[in-house]
Amino acid sequence: MEEDSAEEAATEKSSGTFLSGLSDCTNITFSKVQRFWESNSAAHKEICAVLAAVTEVIRSQGGKESETEYFAALMTTLEAVESPESLSAVAYLLNLVLKRVPSPVLIKKFSDASKAFMSIVSSQACSSSTSALRWVLSCLATLLRKQDLAAWSYPITLQVYHGLLSFCVHTKPKVRKAAQYGVCSVLRGSEFMFGDAAPEHHPAAPSTAKFCVQEIEKAGGAKEATTTLHVLALLRDVLPCFPAAVVKTCCETLLRVMTLSHVLVTACAMQAFHSLFSAQASVACLPAELNAQIITALYDYVPSTSDLQPLLTWLSTMERAHINLARLQKDLCWAHLPRLFSAAMNCFLSPHSQVVSAAAQTLQALLSECIAPHMEDIGTVSASAPAPAAHLCKMFRSVEEGLTYRFHAAWDEVLRVLEVFFETCGKQCHPIMRKCLQSLCDLRLSPHFPYTAEVDQAVGAAVSTMGPEVLLESVPLQIDGKEETLDFPRSWLLPVLRDNVQGARLGFFTSYFLPLAAALKSRALEFTQAGKSVEAKIYDTLQWQVWTLLPGFCTHPTDVLGAFKGLARTLGMAISERPDLRPTVCQALRTLIHKGCETDAERAEVGRFAKNFLPILFNVYSQPEKDGGTSAQRRSVLDTVRAYLTVTDPQMVCGFLEKASAKLTSLESSEFARLSILDLVVAMAPYADEQSLGSLYRTIQPSLQSKERSMQKKAYRVLEEVCAAPHAPCQAFVRSHLQDLQAALLDSLKSAASPAKRPRLKCLLHIVKQLSAEHEPFVTALVPEVILCTKEVSVGARKNAFMLLVEMGHAFIRFGPTPEEAMQRFLLLIYVGLTGSVTMISCTVLALTRLFFEFKDHLEFSVVEQLLQNICLLLASRTRDVVKAALGFLKVTLLLVDTKLLAKHVQTMLEAVGNLSDDMRRHFRMKLRNLFIKFIRKFGFELVKGLLPAEYHKVLVNIRKAESRSRKQRALKKAAAGMDEEEAPPPQPRGDSMEEILADSEDEEEEEEERQRSKEWRKQARQKGQAWLKEGEDDEPLNFLDPNVSQRVLATKPGPKRSRGVSHDFQMSEDGRLIIHDEEEEVDDDEAKGADEEMADVLQDVGLRSKKSQKRRFREEPDDEEAEAGTYSQYRAGGSGIHRQLNKEPAFGAEYRSKKGKGDVKKKGQLDPYAYIPLNRAKLNRRKRAKMQGQFKGLMKGAQRGAKAGRRNRLKSQRS
Repeated sequence: MEEDSAEEAATEKSSGTFLSGLSDCTNITFSKVQRFWESNSAAHKEICAVLAAVTEVIRSQGGKESETEYFAALMTTLEAVESPESLSAVAYLLNLVLKRVPSPVLIKKFSDASKAFMSIVSSQACSSSTSALRWVLSCLATLLRKQDLAAWSYPITLQVYHGLLSFCVHTKPKVRKAAQYGVCSVLRGSEFMFGDAAPEHHPAAPSTAKFCVQEIEKAGGAKEATTTLHVLALLRDVLPCFPAAVVKTCCETLLRVMTLSHVLVTACAMQAFHSLFSAQASVACLPAELNAQIITALYDYVPSTSDLQPLLTWLSTMERAHINLARLQKDLCWAHLPRLFSAAMNCFLSPHSQVVSAAAQTLQALLSECIAPHMEDIGTVSASAPAPAAHLCKMFRSVEEGLTYRFHAAWDEVLRVLEVFFETCGKQCHPIMRKCLQSLCDLRLSPHFPYTAEVDQAVGAAVSTMGPEVLLESVPLQIDGKEETLDFPRSWLLPVLRDNVQGARLGFFTSYFLPLAAALKSRALEFTQAGKSVEAKIYDTLQWQVWTLLPGFCTHPTDVLGAFKGLARTLGMAISERPDLRPTVCQALRTLIHKGCETDAERAEVGRFAKNFLPILFNVYSQPEKDGGTSAQRRSVLDTVRAYLTVTDPQMVCGFLEKASAKLTSLESSEFARLSILDLVVAMAPYADEQSLGSLYRTIQPSLQSKERSMQKKAYRVLEEVCAAPHAPCQAFVRSHLQDLQAALLDSLKSAASPAKRPRLKCLLHIVKQLSAEHEPFVTALVPEVILCTKEVSVGARKNAFMLLVEMGHAFIRFGPTPEEAMQRFLLLIYVGLTGSVTMISCTVLALTRLFFEFKDHLEFSVVEQLLQNICLLLASRTRDVVKAALGFLKVTLLLVDTKLLAKHVQTMLEAVGNLSDDMRRHFRMKLRNLFIKFIRKFGFELVKGLLPAEYHKVLVNIRKAESRSRKQRALKKAAAGMDEEEAPPPQPRGDSMEEILADSEDEEEEEEERQRSKEWRKQARQKGQAWLKEGEDDEPLNFLDPNVSQRVLATKPGPKRSRGVSHDFQMSEDGRLIIHDEEEEVDDDEAKGADEEMADVLQDVGLRSKKSQKRRFREEPDDEEAEAGTYSQYRAGGSGIHRQLNKEPAFGAEYRSKKGKGDVKKKGQLDPYAYIPLNRAKLNRRKRAKMQGQFKGLMKGAQRGAKAGRRNRLKSQRS
C-alpha cells in the first residue's frame, strides 16, 4: 500500500471519515470498538479514528474488508505512525484482528511481521508508556501461536519467542502480565499442539525452563526476591507443559529456592507445585517416580502447626500430589499415604481451627479419591496382611490415634474422618476396625461427652458398610431381657442400627433380634402383671425399637430366597395380633417388595406368600377402627395391599376380586365393610383379567347412581383405576365396553354427587383420550357438566375439570378437519354457557380463559378479538364472580397476545375496566392494581392514564413510583452481585470512565493510579515478605543445624493471640444502634415481579395452579382416599357470635389481680406487677416520639393517682 495512504490512515481525524468508516464497518472483529465512539477517552478516540481511516482506505481500493486486508493495512500503518497514542491504537487493533487472520497468511508473513513487532518492542522497552508495548507483545504471542511445527525449527522463531520471554520479568506489571499470558498461550495453545501428529511438548518448552532456572539462580537470595517471584508466577502456569527431564530440573530449583525461608517465595513455589499436580499432566511430563520424589522432598518444608496460611497451602499441595500419584500409579501412592496421614494428624494439634478443618478435609479427599476406587480389588484386610493392605492398616492406626486425649479439642473432626474411613473401607477392613468401634462406644458413654451426634454418625457409617453382625460382635448390645438394673448403657445403638442398616442378612434378624424382641415383650408382661408400669413401659419400648429395625433389614437384603420363608409366619401373626407393630411390619413388607426383590426369583418367592398375607391384610382393613387401628394404620395396610399386589399372581387376584364382589352384594355386610371392600377392589382392579373386570363392572354399576355418596365415589374410583391402568386386560376392557361406559356415565350425570365429581371427571378424562370422531356427540354432552365443575368445592375436582376441558379440546383437534376449525367448533359449544345463569357465566369465562391459554396457537386472531369484546361487556356485570373471571381473562390476554395486535383493543379494555362500579373497584382493588401494572409495562404510563377515569390516576401514580423504586432496588442488587458488563446499563460517558472497556483483561495505563497501586503492592509485599523466627521452648537456644529448623520460620508473627471482638454481622446506624432487618421486610415484589411470578399468577387464574393453602391441603389429602371419619376438622374458631372462641385465654396480668379489691397484689416467687413497657422499634421513630411521650405521661399520671389514693387510704387506716 502506498506511503501517503498509510499516513492518511494514521492521521485522518475528520468527522466525516470518523463516523462513516467506524459506524458502518462490516467486519465483526471490530464490533467491540464501535462502542468507543461515545467515549471521552483520548485513547478510545484515537482507536476509532484509526479504524475509520483504515476502513476508508480499504474501501477506496475496492477491498472486501476481510481480516487479511485489515492485517495488511494495519501493518503498513504500524510502520508509518510516530506518536505513542497512534502506535498504541494500531497495536490494539492488530491484536484484535490477528486472532482471526488465516494461519497460512501469518506463516507466510511471519518474517516481516515479527521484524516489525520486534523493532517496536526494542524501541518501547524503556518507554514510560506501556500501552503500545503490551499490545505488541500480545500480537507477537498470537503470531507465534499460529505458526506450524516446522517453523519452530528455524532460529528466527526461537529468537522472537525469547524476545517475548524476556519481558516476563519486566518491572511494569501490565507488560509482565501480557508477556506471561503470551508465553502460556504459545506453549499451551499453539495450533499444532491440537492436531493428530501433535508432539508431547512444545519445542520451546526446554528453552523456557532454562530461562526460568537461570533467572532464579541469577536473582539468588536477594532480599526483595522480586524477579524470583515473577518467574515463579510464570512457572505456576507453564510447568505442566515441560518435558519430564526439564520438570525435574525446575522442581529441584524450586526446592532450593524454598530453603531461603522467604515467606512469599515459599508460598509461590508451593503454588507452582500445586498447579503441576492439579493439571493432571501426562507421564511424559510428570512420571510417577518424579511425583513420588517431590512428595518426599516436600516433607522437609512442613510449616509449623501454628503457622496458618503456609500450612494450609502445604496440605492442599500434598493432597493434589497424592491424588495425581494415585492416577499415575496406585501402589506407589498407597506406599506414600501413611506418612501423609501421620503428618496430617499432627495438624489436628494446631491451635487454628482452619488448619484442623483443612487437615480433616484433606484426609477425607484422599480416602475418597485415592483409596475408595481400588477397594473392590482388595480382599479382607487383617492386621498381618501384606502390602498394600498393610499401608491401609497404618493409615487407619494414625487416624485411630486421634481418639486419644491429646486430640480431644479436634475430636469432632477426627470422628468425621473415621466416618469416611468406615464408609470407604468398612466392608473389607472390618477386622482391623473392631477395636476402634469399641473405643468409640466407650467414648460415647463417658460423662459429658460433647460429640455424641458425631459418634452416632460414625458408627452408623460402620453399620451401613460392615453390617450389623460385625458391629454387634465387636460391641454387644448388652440387652437380653434378664437385666437386674434398667441402665441399658448401649440402648443408643438401636436407633443407630435402625437408621443405617441396609444390605444385611434377613436371617440375622430372624435368629438374633426376633428372640430378643420376644424376651423383652415377655419381661414387659411380667412387670405389667406385677403392677410395675414404669419398668413394663421401658421393656415395651425396647421391644418396639427392636422391631423398628425390620424395615432396614428388608432394604436390599442378601438372603431373601432363603430367609423370608422363616420370617413370613411371624410377620403375619404380628399384623393380625399386634396392632402396635402393624405399621412397622407393613412398612417392612413394602420396603422388601420395592427395595428387596431385585430379581424375578425373589419377587416370586415373596409373591408365593400372597395367599397368606393378603387375606390377613384384607381382614385387618375391613375391621372397624377400634380393632383395625387408627386411620393412619388402615392407610398403611392399604398401601401394603397395593404393594403386595404387584408381586401377586393375576389368577389369585381374580379369585380375591370375585370374593370381594360377592361380599359387596351380600346383605349381611355393613356399610363400613362395603366401603372397605370397595377400597380393596380399587387396589385390585388394575391387576385383574378382562373377564373379571366385566363381572366387577356389572357389580358396581348400580352404585354409580347410589344415593350413598361414599359408595358412589368409591364406585367411580374403581372405574377410574380400570380406565387409567396401563395393563393390557384393562385397556382391552375399556375398548370393548366403550359404548356401555359412555351410556352409564351419561345416565349417572344427574345423580352424580359432589364428592364423586373428582373420580368421575378423572374417569371421563381417560375415556375421552380414547375417543374418535364418531364419538363427538358424547363429548358435546359432557360440556355443561365440565364447565360447572370448574367451580366445584373440591380442589381435585376443579383440577380434573380443567384437565378434562383441555383433553376435550385435543379430542376435537383429533376429530378434525383442521385445528382451527375444530377449535372454532368447540368454542361454539362453550359460548352457550354465556347465556346461562350467573354461576354458569363465571364458569364459562374461566373455561374460555383456560382454553385460550392452552390453545392460543390454534385460534385465529379474529376469534380472540370477538372473545375479548364479549369479555369486556361482561365487566359491566353486577356479579362479583363474573367480574373476577373477566379480569382473569384480561390478565391472560395481556400476557399471551402480542403488543402490536393488542394495541387497537387497549381503549376498549381500559374503558370497560374504568366503568366498573365503586363497589367492584373497592372489592377488586388488588386485582386491578396488578392488572394496571401489566398494562403500564406493556403500553406505557401516559397511554394508560389517558384512557382511565380520574379516580384511577392516584393509583397509577403510586404504581409508577413503586415500579421506579423496585427498578432501583433491582439495579442495586445486581450491582452488588457483580453484574456482567454486557448486562449493565450503559454508563454516562464522563472523563476516562470508558477506559476499562479497551483492554481484553486489563485497563488502559493511568500513570498516577498505577504508581499508587504499585506503592500499595510493594508495601503489602514487604509486610507479607516479613518472617519471624520462633525461639526454642523454655529459653532453649535455637539450633540452626536442626533438620526441622525450617519449621521455625513463620509467616505469622508468634505470640499470644488477641481476642477479637465478636462479629455480629449487623449493620449499625450513625448513632450506634443495631439495624436488624426482619425476614418480612423484603422488597414488595408485587410490583417487581419477573416473568416467572407473572406466569404463576396466570396459572392460578386459569386453574393450572391453586393457592398455597389449597395446594398444601391437596398435597396432604391423597387423591384416591376419602376423608376418614376419625380425622379432625380443620376449622378454628375466631370472630364474634357463634364463631367466638369459647376457651378464651386469660388477660395479660390476670394472675396478679386481687380477689378482694381493686388493683394488683405481689405474688411470692414471681415478678412484681409493674407495668413493663415492651420494646418496640416503632418507638425509635422521631416523628412518633411526641405521641409516645404522651402515652408514657398518661401512664405516669395514672400511677401517681394510684399512689396518692393508696397513701390517703393508708393514712385513714392509721388514724382510725
